[in-house]
Amino acid sequence: MDLDVFVSAHRAEWDRLDALLRRRRRLTGVEADELVALYQRTATHLSVIRSSAPDPQLTGRLSQLVARARSTVAGTRRASWRDVVRFLTQGFPAAVYRARRWWVPTALVSTAVSVLLGWWIGTHPEVQAAIGAQSELRQLTRPGGEYETYYSSHQAAAFAAQVWTNNAEAAAMCLVLGVFLGLPVLWILFENMLNLGVGAGLMSSAGRLDTFLGLVLPHGLLELTAVFVAAGTGLRLGWTVIDPGPRTRRAALAEEGRAAVGMAIGLALVLFVSGCIEGFVTPSGLPTWARIGIGVLAELGFLTYVFVLGGRAVRAGDTGDVEEFERSAAVPTAA
Repeated sequence: MDLDVFVSAHRAEWDRLDALLRRRRRLTGVEADELVALYQRTATHLSVIRSSAPDPQLTGRLSQLVARARSTVAGTRRASWRDVVRFLTQGFPAAVYRARRWWVPTALVSTAVSVLLGWWIGTHPEVQAAIGAQSELRQLTRPGGEYETYYSSHQAAAFAAQVWTNNAEAAAMCLVLGVFLGLPVLWILFENMLNLGVGAGLMSSAGRLDTFLGLVLPHGLLELTAVFVAAGTGLRLGWTVIDPGPRTRRAALAEEGRAAVGMAIGLALVLFVSGCIEGFVTPSGLPTWARIGIGVLAELGFLTYVFVLGGRAVRAGDTGDVEEFERSAAVPTAA
């Protein structure tokens, strides 16, 4: 595309749009219709320039012009409880449901890796010796040792808040760093599975695997599911960089990125629940079966929420993205 010819052909429209936006008096009906039409055309021009002949100065000018026009046409909109309800009942579960082909395999493979690491560590004394001295490992795994007292070492509310913050940060990193072809996500996943495998392997070698699972499962089922969802979404975002499909790479990343940001907020709420379980239920005096039962119920509740509400929302056309009027205009692309 010849940028100079394109600018010459459409400069008058941009100038006219700018003049209408600067009007201090109320626009007439004809002028309002003209402003809407010019806004739509200018948004299309901006998309064409971005995809065909990106010029920083011109792109910046048109971006500001389109943003001003959009604000004038759509008006200032504040978030309402309707937005919160829509997000919790449609947007978030739809985004998680759509990503299921990524996070479900991620969960299965990661769990298998953790089990293999636990078996390897638990059945190979030389590996245990490389992890730490025998006295140190005994201190970790003995009754009343560090693996058990960890969950009751701090006041419950403070511990729950700390766990929630750490897990939400890990999930956010998986979502954000996925854009780097998913490589950092794989490392974060491996670190989590290694920590789990080391704990399971050492406690298994001490004949206390049942105690370990009784401490981990109440909160770990929901917590790890949230991490797997974040990691799977991050990997999908990384794959979008490689293969955006029929969309332009910019449009694909924008769509998946917006869904990932929304998912970060939703997963923070999920991890808040798992943090509360870890802070108040895991170290409680409840029988092991009751603590694990609470964890199983929380996990089943989340999966039902995703596959029932999320599946229904996706079948109704929801993608987990923001509503259409909040997205930037884009030029259609051929399939």
